[in-house]
Amino acid sequence: MFKVTPNPPHTNPVPYDASFDLDPKKMKLAADRALNFYLNPGATKEPIPPRKRSTIFTIDAAVDDETLLLEASESFAQAREMVNDLADLADNPRRHTMLVLARVILMGELAVNRVLDNHKPG
Repeated sequence: MFKVTPNPPHTNPVPYDASFDLDPKKMKLAADRALNFYLNPGATKEPIPPRKRSTIFTIDAAVDDETLLLEASESFAQAREMVNDLADLADNPRRHTMLVLARVILMGELAVNRVLDNHKPG
């Protein structure tokens, strides 16, 4: 049987490129700088600026508790409906997981509704 490629295949040597010539002294300085930066705990580093809170999903402080609870209850109800719809489309193991998730959402919804029932305006 004839083998198309020799074992190992003969390739031309890679031509020398002067732009890849790395100075060992510069490489050592760069490595030392990197090691000192990451591994030297005594080195002075710039402090990380504190994170600025995002205001995209903030809720106005003037919104009363009853309104917030009503919104939470509606969100739970919608989430439960979406999970139930997805559970109808899923196969057996995923269906069981989705139904458990729907039950957890239902328990959260029931807890919020109980707080609403016990809430006395004013």
